[in-house]
Amino acid sequence: MLKHLTLAAAALGALVAAAPAPQSLHQFNLKTIDGKPMPMAQYKGKVVLLVNTASMCGFTPQYEGLQALHDSYKAKGFTVVGVPSGDFGDQEFASNGEVKQFCESKFGIKFPMAEKAVVKGPKAIPVYKWAAATLGEANTPQWNFHKYLIGKDGKLIAAFGTKTTPTSPEVTAAVQKALAAKG
Repeated sequence: MLKHLTLAAAALGALVAAAPAPQSLHQFNLKTIDGKPMPMAQYKGKVVLLVNTASMCGFTPQYEGLQALHDSYKAKGFTVVGVPSGDFGDQEFASNGEVKQFCESKFGIKFPMAEKAVVKGPKAIPVYKWAAATLGEANTPQWNFHKYLIGKDGKLIAAFGTKTTPTSPEVTAAVQKALAAKG
């Protein structure tokens, strides 16, 4: 019996190891802040800025810039996707409902928000593990409001650290370039 279990475990391990690694944002599924499915495939052909957010951080005012960036380029095929996280200093509310209420009432957030998630380390949600594997550990979130720019094809283009604001020339130029690219 033990021999059969060992063989079955080995076979399962081989299948998992043989599974192709994700190549695109569009292969992931998140949940909205309201708990509904949020397939990233819905953003095929769009440029996405994926941002880990926090409501009680010194960088929380970046929500204003994220919404302004979203509003400026939405009609051209751009969206911000926020991923609330308490990974850095536990600076996020405990519940998705509290996060949603805060974002909408304090900053008028209208861009899509995912449910609260882990964005760093071995317990990170799959899309953040993919980003870390693709761009390297040096480009992973080191604090709240880390930004990943993803092209129309779902491939990672760039990462911007916390101190780079959403409306900085560096981010806006990269967004404009990604929007102008054929996809």
